[in-house]
Amino acid sequence: MKLQEILIRLQRLHPKEIDLSLERIKKLCYKLGNPQDNLDYISVVGTNGKYSTIQTIRAILTTANINCNIYTSPHIQKINERYVYNNEEISDEDLSKILSKVEEVNNNEPITYFEILTAAYFYGAKKYSKNINIIEAGLFHRFDATNIIKSNLASIITSIGIDHTDWLPNEDQTIDRIISEKTSSLLNSKIIVSKQSTSEILNKIQKSLSNNSSEKIMFNNDYNYSLNENGFIYYEDKYGGLKLPMPNLNGEFQISNVATAIATLRNIKNIQISENDIKNGITKIKSIARLQEIKKGKLKDLVKKNKIYIDGSHNPLGADVLSKYLNTLDCNKHIILGMMKNKKHAEYMNYFIGKISSVTTIDIPNQTNAIKGINLKEKLKGFNKISNQPSIQEAIKSIDINENDIIIITGSLYLAGEVLNQN
Repeated sequence: MKLQEILIRLQRLHPKEIDLSLERIKKLCYKLGNPQDNLDYISVVGTNGKYSTIQTIRAILTTANINCNIYTSPHIQKINERYVYNNEEISDEDLSKILSKVEEVNNNEPITYFEILTAAYFYGAKKYSKNINIIEAGLFHRFDATNIIKSNLASIITSIGIDHTDWLPNEDQTIDRIISEKTSSLLNSKIIVSKQSTSEILNKIQKSLSNNSSEKIMFNNDYNYSLNENGFIYYEDKYGGLKLPMPNLNGEFQISNVATAIATLRNIKNIQISENDIKNGITKIKSIARLQEIKKGKLKDLVKKNKIYIDGSHNPLGADVLSKYLNTLDCNKHIILGMMKNKKHAEYMNYFIGKISSVTTIDIPNQTNAIKGINLKEKLKGFNKISNQPSIQEAIKSIDINENDIIIITGSLYLAGEVLNQN
């Protein structure tokens, strides 16, 4: 209860959810003694794949007995997920202590919720100063609260696509502007660029990085992977080739995130990992709401022997990779969909036209910024069978499901969190 009371107070410190600036967090961190300085960082920017890449790095480092701290957003079920210190998610008690201290030092000065949570992460990380910090950039990067560090071991650029354009000027809601916001202010260190959806986007990223003197490690040019028909991955870079088992993640698209994580760790000289650390680590990746199968629980009981998945994808790039994965499955697929108001609803669902048996729209519980399920239904065209239901449970029960059919609940990480909580 104490933790929730603190969080409620922190949310009231600024009238806006997002107010792109670095001045407030710099001021607060200065008061805290600049805890973000003199720590080792791996920074992760991009649109999709950040979480999976980070969790792969975490799994490999943990296997190698290398301690790490991790800062990610948003959380799925509870805010503690955002704070990992010494490889462990923070407890309610410890998080309350950190947030209370940061709140006290801030002294009611205006600051956004994400900014003060980020300052709290840095304050907590200072206690574990010998650990590697893996930090995920939030909305963009140039004015993101995480972008106050002065040096890092490496920057990772995951797949970039159109998302969060409502925070950009109307005349400048383009992929070029998004790439610039995410990549133009990266630190001079090493930059690892993941597989991109098109060569055009890759070329734009390279152009944005042209004045950055970092060593650039590009997918295809500097590292690559191939899938063997016998069920293993062959990864290759300048250090040699690795024959690896398949990771414990669903979807071929996840392998590019795994490969990027491997490339990052193999290119940081003061991180010593072995081939066995990589082999064992990639089979122990913790992944929540990224093509996650629900194997037991109240919602699983409703579908009995059929499979049910949750996937937090919420932008066209995410829809593209999810639809490609679904194409590999020889069965009927049913989508339960809930989305936030500011997403490209029709563009997201266009990737599934002709590929799924039914769509059921729902409200996302406890989210005032979500689009109503009935309004979402009206925005979607081209589906033979589409309906709206008042709840997640009613949506599942309404689907005429046959043997081997699967259900995918998608469209929002917030919805994924509600599904896990209700399950």
